Amino acid sequence: MLTDSELRIAKPTDKAYKKFDGGGLYVIVNRDGSKWWRLKYVFGGREKLISLGTYPDTSLKLARKKRGEARQLLAENVDPSARRQAEKCAEAETFEALALEWLAAGCPGGRGTGVDSTTVEQLRRRLKTYVFPFVGRWPIADVTAPEMLKLLRRIESRGTLETARRVRNLCSRVFRYAIAAGKGDRDPAGELIGAVAAGKSKNYAALIDPKEVGGLLRAIDEYRGQPTVAAALKLAPLLFVRPGELRAAEWVEFDLSGKVPEWRIPGGRMKMGDQHIVPLSRQALAIIEDLRTYSGSCPLLFPSLRTTTRPISDNTLNAALRRLGYRKDQQTAHGFRTIASTLLNELGVAPDLIEKQLAHAERNKVRAAYNRAERLAERRKMMQRWADYLDRLKAGSVVVPLHAKS
Repeated sequence: MLTDSELRIAKPTDKAYKKFDGGGLYVIVNRDGSKWWRLKYVFGGREKLISLGTYPDTSLKLARKKRGEARQLLAENVDPSARRQAEKCAEAETFEALALEWLAAGCPGGRGTGVDSTTVEQLRRRLKTYVFPFVGRWPIADVTAPEMLKLLRRIESRGTLETARRVRNLCSRVFRYAIAAGKGDRDPAGELIGAVAAGKSKNYAALIDPKEVGGLLRAIDEYRGQPTVAAALKLAPLLFVRPGELRAAEWVEFDLSGKVPEWRIPGGRMKMGDQHIVPLSRQALAIIEDLRTYSGSCPLLFPSLRTTTRPISDNTLNAALRRLGYRKDQQTAHGFRTIASTLLNELGVAPDLIEKQLAHAERNKVRAAYNRAERLAERRKMMQRWADYLDRLKAGSVVVPLHAKS
């Protein structure tokens, strides 16, 4: 029988050696001084060996306890090694483990070929908040539709119906990934389509009166915060892309040297998963060129103050608007898209052209199948005229149609 003092003073030699405790339990003292617990046993007529950890992390008392647990399994005709492998396999195939594996793979199974790192982190937070605490450690095969419904009802009870819908869809993608990986056989979240109450569509606050838009543009010009945030605020109405697409913009995506400067947003960062081209007006180009002074040495146009490898947060532009005196029920960062859509339509621009530049999906599937043209030449003209129109609003000039001769 071993003692703690024997284990403590056991010194390494030029060869590894064993010190036995009994019942198949012994410790190997390696040449580097490390001490490994081993348990030798016989099962099915064959001699087998399992590791029980290292000393002193696994104490003599704990090693003996593990030996006792293994001997109890043997008494029940269960192979301790096979039981351990089964437990490891079950642990590796928990909902959380497979969800993290899916995130690490770039969230396959969506509309596009992958998503950007910011979106991955957003999905990770959603899973950690709403899903992992309740079913994260369950083997994925044990998560049933009733359990998923209970989870979703918990979210609904807070009045966050849209979040419940998004979580159901998110879990469904994880289950489908598990099926494709051969680690699951059903999608219980997919079985709950229609069981979750539909949330009301979200309307983003925006000023749509031309005079008020002019005042907003003048206020933005007076913004005295971080220069990169000021530039993002000025570009938001000119480009009317989604806030997430704007704040994560990278310099490599811009072609500023040609006759037709443009910004090509990769499909992985677009809501619909397709590359989106944003023609740059003279005004937008000037703002971007000035921005080089502040972030030209970074990969991102709008890096965070804390690190140059991450963009400004998703609330930065809304916070800047609050600083300018605009309440959240008056104007939001996303609302610049509403401004563009509303005023461009009122000014007689072809709706198809506006929708194309907004990167909206074509709801009519037949039209979508045939409407593949980028219409870039028309969009370039529209974006320049839009920028000129905003200049007129900012100057307080008479509002004129975009198609009017200047």
